[in-house]
Order: sequence, then structure tokens, then C-alpha cells
Amino acid sequence: MKRISRILLFFLLSIIIWSCSRKKNSFVNRNYHAVTAQYNTLYNGQLAFEQGREEINQNYADNYWDILPVERLDVDDMILLPDSIRNQNFGRAEEKAVKAIQKHSMQVKGKERNPQIDEAYLLLGKARYFDQRFIPALDAFNYILYRYPASDNITHARIWREKTNLRIGNEKLAIKNLKKILDSDRLNDKDLADASSSLAQAYINLKHFDSAVNPLGTAAKFTHIEAEKGRYYYILGQLHNKLGDPEKANMAFDEVIDLHRKVPRIYYVNAYIQEARNYNRNSGSDKFLLELLTELEKDRENRPYLDKIYFQLGEYYRSLDSIDLAQTYYNKSLRSPSSDIYLKSINYEILADISFDGANYQEAGSYYDSTLTNMSPDLLEYRIIKKKRTNLDDVIKYEKIAEETDSILRLAS
Repeated sequence: MKRISRILLFFLLSIIIWSCSRKKNSFVNRNYHAVTAQYNTLYNGQLAFEQGREEINQNYADNYWDILPVERLDVDDMILLPDSIRNQNFGRAEEKAVKAIQKHSMQVKGKERNPQIDEAYLLLGKARYFDQRFIPALDAFNYILYRYPASDNITHARIWREKTNLRIGNEKLAIKNLKKILDSDRLNDKDLADASSSLAQAYINLKHFDSAVNPLGTAAKFTHIEAEKGRYYYILGQLHNKLGDPEKANMAFDEVIDLHRKVPRIYYVNAYIQEARNYNRNSGSDKFLLELLTELEKDRENRPYLDKIYFQLGEYYRSLDSIDLAQTYYNKSLRSPSSDIYLKSINYEILADISFDGANYQEAGSYYDSTLTNMSPDLLEYRIIKKKRTNLDDVIKYEKIAEETDSILRLAS
């Protein structure tokens, strides 16, 4: 019995050792390395990659005063040393992808026999892309295109190559190649949505907003990810506003609102606010607009966005020349917790202008000072307001002299 057990053990070990070989093109070898790569190394790499993506989404702050980017990625100017990484999760994902390639690649007679290796290169490229190492990412995507032309991932790799080209300023090349991809009649919904959204971003980068509308509409229609759908429709609304078509813009914002709880709350609230900004005074629906904004204000789920809602209420009352009520809401917007520095600067600037128009020059000067504190010196508006504030110095000086003179005269009388 022991003899038989030893023979069986020897037989099993021989099979295991034989299947580990990366030089034999057999069914057992191919499947051993494919399964090991997919369910061990690549699985852990994909988990790390998703964690990195989630971290980016949580930390990214959208600027709703400008057209949103299709993809959330805050590209910085930091220069890294060779082999350095920005995000540990993407570093781990890259490490796992490289390990899968090194340990499980089966190059037999010049041909890759492990069907999971193109997946490893795809993960490698994506991890480098989100870690903002775009040239190495481009190398990984190009490797798939040149070495695995029959891969199931070939279209996916082509799209990611063009996304990377966008990041390094090759918009015209990306547009040319993305159009070729979109001309194919064999795209699945995900690839169609990804290629279309990337094409739209290329046109947005070049300020060709009218050309971005159709591909972005296609991306919104075909993506199955609700958060993406909401974001694409929101950007579509912004584009129509930029092109001077508030009616079409509101149709796009309505698509975001209809998604409601399927999308991040901030998209939902901002879609309503954008529609309020597009409100036409000639439509005679003042009461409806006020009811809408008041309802948004009262909704407890909207508490994180009260700064935006109060600001829009201030705009509503200012449009009716109810300046006192407008000031009340601008100040309520300022007192609400907010990370929107640009909104704070706008609130202060409007309050400054109101004070200036009311000949309250010292108060206006204080508000302009606060405006500049909350505004980037790189903006053109900063220089305009700075000049306006400087011009106020003499006015404030003479106003103080006049006040002191009035006080002396009152005492003398």
C-alpha cells in the first residue's frame, strides 16, 4: 500500500512540475499558467488597481464653474525619480502585472501561448496611466498592439493608447486614431462609450466644443455605468450652455436629474442649479423657480451643498432687485461649510459690488480684500479686482477724512 502511495505521489509531483514548464505548448501547461496568472497574480493586481481608482475618485475635487473633464484625474507637475510611484496601490498593481508576465508568459516558437498575458500588459499600462507615468503606459499599450494583434483586448488597448496620447498633448493624433476605432462595426457598448468619451475630451481640450457634443452624447447613451452616464450628461449640458443653447443644456441636465440616486448627489444638485441659472425671466415662472430652490434648501440630503443653493437664491433675489434678501443669502452661502474657494470669491465680489454701488466704500474695500484672498493670482479676474481695490484706496481715505470732519463739526455745534 505504501509503495502504491509513493508511486501516486511521485506521479502527481511529476505532473505538477511538468505543468509548471513555460516552454511546453500543451493543454495542461497553457491552462495551468493562464489560471494561475488570472486567479492569483492578476486578481490581486486588479484589486489594488481598483483601490487606487477609488482613492482618486474620493480625493478629486471637480470645478463646477468650468467644463468638467470626462475622466477624474488630477495631473500634477511633480517630477519623480526613476522607479518612483505616486500611489502605492498603482505600484502594487504594476508589480503584480510584471510578476504575471515574468512567471507565466509562455513564449513557444515566437508566439505567446498564455491568453492572460495581454491582460497583464493591459493592467500594467492602466496602472502606469493613473500613476501619471504616461510614456511607460504608452509602451505597455503599444506592446499589446504590436505583439498581440489577435487579442480580444486589442480594441481596448487601442482606446487606452489614445487616452494616453491625450494626456501628453497629442490631441490631433488621438482624434485621428479614435475616429478609426469608431468606424469599426464590431465595438461593444463599453468600447463605444470609452472611445466616444475620449474623442469628446480631445475636442474639449482643443476648445472645439461643438464637435464634442455628438461623441459625448453617444458615450452617455452607451455606457452601462450610471455614475459615468450622469457625468457625461452633465458635461453635455455644460457644452450646450457654452454654445449658447440653454434649452438643450436643460434637456441634458434633466437626464442627470432623472438618474437621481443612481448618480453621485453632487451631480444631481448641480444639475438643478444649472437649470436655475438658465432660468428665463421672460417665462413668467418666478414662483416656480423660488419653490424649486427652496425645496433644494430644505432637503436634508443637500446640506453639503447649501453653499451653492444659498448662492443661487442670492442670485434669484438680486435678479428681482431685492438686494437686502440677496445679501442675506450671499452671506449664508459664505457661512456654510464649503471647499469651493472660487464660490467664496464670487460671493465676496458680489457683496463688494453691492457695497460699492451703495457708496459704502470702506465695506466694499474689505469685501474686495476677501475676494482676492480666495482667488488665484493667476486669474485675469484677480488683476481686474486688484486694480479696482487699489483705486478705492484714495476714495476710502477721503471718506474717512469727511467722516472725521463731520464728527468735529457735530461736536463744535
